[in-house]
Amino acid sequence: MKKILIVEGNPREENESFSNVGIQTHTESLRDSLNYFEEELKFEVVNPSSDESIETVRSNLLNYDGLIWGGSSLNIYNNTPEIIKQIEFMKECQKKVQNILAICWGMQVAVTAAGGEVKKSSSSHIGIANEITINEKGLEHPLYLGKEKKFNSPAFNFDEVKILPKNAICLASNSVNKVQSLHFKINDSKVWGLQYHPEITYEKMIDLIKFRKERLINKRKVFKNEKDIEKHISFIEKEILVSNKDKRMVELKNWLNSLV
Repeated sequence: MKKILIVEGNPREENESFSNVGIQTHTESLRDSLNYFEEELKFEVVNPSSDESIETVRSNLLNYDGLIWGGSSLNIYNNTPEIIKQIEFMKECQKKVQNILAICWGMQVAVTAAGGEVKKSSSSHIGIANEITINEKGLEHPLYLGKEKKFNSPAFNFDEVKILPKNAICLASNSVNKVQSLHFKINDSKVWGLQYHPEITYEKMIDLIKFRKERLINKRKVFKNEKDIEKHISFIEKEILVSNKDKRMVELKNWLNSLV
C-alpha cells in the first residue's frame, strides 16, 4: 500500500471557514481525487503552519512513497511566519521525499524553497484556466501521458512563477501564466509542479467564488460587482457540461503510477 503525505497549505482558520459553509478543504479534495484512481492508499496529513506534530512528521519523511502539497489562499511574497514555516518544511521534504507533486500554492512553495522566485501576476485565474498548452518537453514527460495538448482546468491563483529553480523545465503555459507546470530534481527529490488544480472540481471552484465574492470585488478587484461574478460563474458552468473527469485529473493518475 502506497503511503502518501498530504501537506495542507491553508492556515487552520481558513479551513474552518471552508467547513463552516460546507466547502471541502483542499486536503479533502485531494483525498477524494486520489482515491478515485487508487483506493488502497494510506494518507497522513500535516499542516506546517500550525501542527504541533510537525517534528514527528519531519523525522519520518523517508517513510513516504510520495508527498502531495496542495493549494492555499496565502501569497508567498508576504513572508509571514506561517509562510516561512512552510518554505522551511518544503526544504526538508526536498531532501528526503523522492516523489513530490506540488499543486498551485504547493508549486510556488517548492519553487521558492529550491531557489526560484514567485511574484504577483499581472492577471489571474478565477475558477478556471483556459487553453493551457503542453510544450514539446511536456509532451515527452510522464506527467502528461494521455493528456490532450491543449486543455482547460480548474484554477484559482493571483501569483506565478517568474524565475525557475536551477535545472527546472517548464512543461506547459497559457496566456495568463508562462509556467503552468514544471519538473525539476533537487537532492534526491523529483518534483512535478502544477499551477492549476486537477484535483478540484469546477463545482467547488464556483462555491469558492461565491464564498470569496466580497474579497474578489473589494480587495482583489477582479470583478466590478456581483452581476459580473454571476456572468463568470455561467461561463464555468458551461465548461462543466463538456469536462471529462478522467481527462481532467489524468495528472494525478500519472503521478500515482510513477510511485515505486
